[in-house]
Amino acid sequence: MAAFVLRRLLWLPVLLFFISVITFALGFYGPGDPVEVMLGLHTNPETIERLRHEYGLDQPFYVQYVNYIVNALQGNFGYSLVKYRDQPVGMLIAERLPVTLQLNLVAIMLGIVIGVPLGLIAGLKRDTWIDLIVRAIVIAGISFPIIFLNPVLTFIFSRRHELVLGAANFSVAIGPILPMVQGKWDGIFSAKVILPAFIESLGVIAILTRQMRAGMIEVLSEDYIRTARAKGLRERIVVVRHAMRNALIPIATIIGLMIGGLVAGSFLVENWFGIPGIGQLTFDALFSYDYYIIMADVLLIAVAYVFANLLVDLTYGFLDPRIRKS
Repeated sequence: MAAFVLRRLLWLPVLLFFISVITFALGFYGPGDPVEVMLGLHTNPETIERLRHEYGLDQPFYVQYVNYIVNALQGNFGYSLVKYRDQPVGMLIAERLPVTLQLNLVAIMLGIVIGVPLGLIAGLKRDTWIDLIVRAIVIAGISFPIIFLNPVLTFIFSRRHELVLGAANFSVAIGPILPMVQGKWDGIFSAKVILPAFIESLGVIAILTRQMRAGMIEVLSEDYIRTARAKGLRERIVVVRHAMRNALIPIATIIGLMIGGLVAGSFLVENWFGIPGIGQLTFDALFSYDYYIIMADVLLIAVAYVFANLLVDLTYGFLDPRIRKS
């Protein structure tokens, strides 16, 4: 196991190097000029050149890359040029990253707690009415995009409604059932997190349910499952010890990639609900072409995916000893 972990760890610096080069190249050769965006259209060329020299944006690619990486390793990701003028990018990320992690952690936990058992039950009750209901839930969860669910569920649960009863036009006010975040984050134990976390978790629930159902159906048809049943083992032992453990291996991949997407996965939800997280920060930076914020956020997302893949590999090795020896 130690050699397996060591091999994976040795690849990390190589992957991170290539990711940093590609990320920096996309920002360097991308469209637009951050100084021109910062100053506006009515600025003389001399001022633009002076600021480009002041921020080091007139230097060759390799010089800017080395300077950026050296500073980034020391926690200095530059300063906001446009949206949050002259504020350190590292400070902006440090303030907002915990919010995004909390929101997405709740969404993924909901997905695991709901999706894995649903998929397990559907796989065990294949082609029954229970399986049909679960498959309908999966199709609905995958079909409705977040951009549609945000306004619809907000209107239902976070708006005040008046219900008119009878011919006398007697009205009863209902709601709002769930509060909106509206720019202030009160933590994962606040009622404000329920609606955005639930919206994010719907896709997670659908994907995990479908994968767990398919995995259980495939594993239950294997020869070693029939052998275990022929030996007289109880069905609970066959399902939990033999079938479920092997069915969870592809689930580990999906969950790992979702963990990697913690930073990037909440752009639409954060902006709709006014959640002050990384998604909202990146969204603002993209529209204002805030060069250093975009660079830092993209690099952060890429690093998150790299470590998520490492976690998946280690989980694979734990679940299946054959992978550790390969």
